[in-house]
Amino acid sequence: MRLITFLRFMRQILKKGPANLDWIQRQGLLAVKLAQIFALRSDILPVEKCRQLQTLYQHAATIPSEDVFANIDSRATKGFRDAFDWIDENPLAAASVGQVHRGRLKTGEEVVIKIIKTQNEKQFKRDVKRMRRWLKVFLIFSPKLRKVGNPIALLNHVADYTTRELDLRNEISGANELKEIQNRIKDDFQMDLLRFPQYYPSISNEHVLVSEFIDGKSLEGGIEDGDLEWNTLLELFRIHGAFLFGIGTFHGDLHPGNCIIDEKGNFVFIDNGAICHAPKHVNLALFKFFEHLSKKQLTEAFDSLLEMSAVKLDKQKLEKYHARMHEIYDGFESKPVGEQSLTQIMMRTVRTAVEKAKADFGEEAFPIIRALMYLDGLVIRTHPEVMLIQSMGPYLEEFRIGLGIGE
Repeated sequence: MRLITFLRFMRQILKKGPANLDWIQRQGLLAVKLAQIFALRSDILPVEKCRQLQTLYQHAATIPSEDVFANIDSRATKGFRDAFDWIDENPLAAASVGQVHRGRLKTGEEVVIKIIKTQNEKQFKRDVKRMRRWLKVFLIFSPKLRKVGNPIALLNHVADYTTRELDLRNEISGANELKEIQNRIKDDFQMDLLRFPQYYPSISNEHVLVSEFIDGKSLEGGIEDGDLEWNTLLELFRIHGAFLFGIGTFHGDLHPGNCIIDEKGNFVFIDNGAICHAPKHVNLALFKFFEHLSKKQLTEAFDSLLEMSAVKLDKQKLEKYHARMHEIYDGFESKPVGEQSLTQIMMRTVRTAVEKAKADFGEEAFPIIRALMYLDGLVIRTHPEVMLIQSMGPYLEEFRIGLGIGE
């Protein structure tokens, strides 16, 4: 992405009123991915702007229908279409990386075919290279940004998980990795409501993926229809939170379009190509932070964040850090997410921990924070009246006992 394009992109993001989503999508995959990140930032953008940007999770531009079969014939496995009775040329869904079409195998199974958009990979790598180059120059003049909201760390994170998404074989290996963890811990922490799609690796490759058709509704669909219940979101937090805090291996892009609730009420994780791995000290520090918050142990929560830093604070700096954090969290326990979102307060927390306590929130912490932003966004859009942290308390206790956190 060229500098002038980025400046025009930021104008679309920050201006009053809706962004021009068609223009953003024409700028390529990197622009769409960055817009999806800003869709989480209710701390700097109005909620309505965030909701508009969140439509990019599922409603991105599609491949022209006349190109779909040409794309399949040129990029799929040899004899691919011979395995099918029927392929719908109209897309079932479209996202930034690719789009999905329904089909039926000659063996009778109803499936979906995911196709990578042909122009994505080369342009994305070129845009990332350009952006990284001028960001390095920019940070020479603004070194403080390297510690607070490091743009290069964010760019590296986006580049990493998007590059993995561009090879569809990673969806199969990612699902298998999470499924293996689910089976390994089932005696201590059951996740009976979680499942993954059946894949067909023999007719899939890096460009085209075949998986079972999930008869159900995505979380995004539930939000749009207004029927996503609070207990459903809590159960999703229980499952996803176990991977985040207890294991440190988790779905790195579980936005509302990437989780389907099937006819039996199971959560089906899709787009499993971007699996993230957090170092133990990072997910443990964040777990203890939220655990203490849920118990209204504010000072202990603030001290937990310092475990992410190798710097030991002297008494005077520690007092300044505590004082600022208590200001941020004053009245926090009595405010629902509609009044004070987790995203808003986490961004202020990160800044204070870095500036006052020299904590390190780099590339390692961002995937977990981003995952929590997704949860926060779900709650704001569906149940803004709830006290999110207090609701998380019983599940955090279950994580500690069932997953042996801290042992």
